[in-house]
Amino acid sequence: MPETWVDILRVLDGTLRLATPLVLCAAAGLISERSGIIDIGLEGKLLAGAFAAAAATSLTGSPWIGLAAAVGVAVLFALVHGFACITQHGEQIISGVAVNILAAGLTVVVGIALFRQGGQTPLLGPAQRFGPVRLPGAEAAAETPVVGPLYAELISGHNVLVYLALVVVLAVWWLLYRTIFGLRLRAVGEAPEAVDTAGVSVPWLRYRAVLLAGVLCGIAGAYLSTAHGAGFVREMSAGKGFIALAAMVFGKWRPGPALLACLLFGFLDTITPRLEAVRLSCSDGQAMELLFTALGSACDRGPLKLPTALIPVLPYVFTVVLLAGFFGRAVPPSALGRPYVKKHGTLSGRG
Repeated sequence: MPETWVDILRVLDGTLRLATPLVLCAAAGLISERSGIIDIGLEGKLLAGAFAAAAATSLTGSPWIGLAAAVGVAVLFALVHGFACITQHGEQIISGVAVNILAAGLTVVVGIALFRQGGQTPLLGPAQRFGPVRLPGAEAAAETPVVGPLYAELISGHNVLVYLALVVVLAVWWLLYRTIFGLRLRAVGEAPEAVDTAGVSVPWLRYRAVLLAGVLCGIAGAYLSTAHGAGFVREMSAGKGFIALAAMVFGKWRPGPALLACLLFGFLDTITPRLEAVRLSCSDGQAMELLFTALGSACDRGPLKLPTALIPVLPYVFTVVLLAGFFGRAVPPSALGRPYVKKHGTLSGRG
């Protein structure tokens, strides 16, 4: 098999693996925000789920128990956010930031108390992690040129949570556009007063959306620490919740485009380490000289290497560029961030 084709398969395989937590978190944010609840707390629920999964797996030896623990903890954080935003009509962005801060602090404190390893959990062995799933006929297909390696290396060989993430996208699409619950959920994010007038409880709809978001964030957290990784380390979510939020906005609150945005960010994350070998030409002098002087590098004639410290930042730079409206304006649900006060029958002015 040509080496170029092998490299392409490796990049696509890495894209799918790195995009999985983004896909799950973007789906969580999409459900929550379609109901009118801003979910800045995706990052915190992702981090809390990652810690709960690694801690429970380390103590019990079962990644499935870890997955259940991750979902349970993320749902608890979602309930905190829901209580503040839905029941108490609090500021949703502030509540989400509080969830992120609470998760960042509690994971370290509880981690130190349980394991005495500076907030980390013990490394998990192969039996304590979600291992790769070999699909039927993958080994035999590997001998077939081009198509065989595509099936054997790209489609087969992922862990169960990667496949679950792809199923979640289809399930969210079906839930939003093919069910009565989805119709009501979209309506409550656009005109909650109309839903209330129809005799449907706005708070209960929004609570269910927030709880579903918690479940998906918990699965994403379990993937980080017990499938993609081998334990929990401090701040291991590394902004993935925020990138998922960006992907959801870039996808204009729709499952399909949000998936494509997550794959794009996963692709950028995958190729970023490969860019360390990229060299930039500086034959045209002054502009490049000023740039590299500002970066603390001398600009001599000939090729220059991209500063290594800048390479991990590139996916986040692309995120900012996308959010700046490079691909068009994204219009959020009309009632997003605005609490509904039933006694007045109208939206409150806050949010």
